[in-house]
Amino acid sequence: MKFSREVLDFWEKVKNEKGVKGAFTDAYGLGDTPELKQELLNLVLEGKKRASTSLVKEGELEGWPEPEVGQYNIILDGCDKPAAVIKTLSVRRCSFSDVDEEHAYWEGEDERTLESYLREHTKYYTRRGEALGFKFTPDMEVILDRFELVYPDI
Repeated sequence: MKFSREVLDFWEKVKNEKGVKGAFTDAYGLGDTPELKQELLNLVLEGKKRASTSLVKEGELEGWPEPEVGQYNIILDGCDKPAAVIKTLSVRRCSFSDVDEEHAYWEGEDERTLESYLREHTKYYTRRGEALGFKFTPDMEVILDRFELVYPDI
């Protein structure tokens, strides 16, 4: 993957300040619009969001690397500028309909309930499916990952 000079410089700054060794895997925004990317980044920075969900089909079509325990990723803000670094703590797969309340809570969005998680993620994946040419169904496989915020400190 090719990253902007701004992203690479941000990573060097984080490595120097935090003593992080190695490389980062990817740089991305959490969401598909500038507003959603900023909203979700704010939840990460507030400490509410410590999990994310990736639809396997979306990742395959977009060419995203699959999350792995121990990897670092740079989170971009609503203007696609580097704003935070996270480290993946755990990864598991299941069908979307089998996501549990604990994961929904750590997604940190809305009321942090399974009901709001399913409602809002169904809207998101339906929209993404339409954009990418597939029909979202609740039996589709997702990747659930938990992460910690490495930079900045909160």
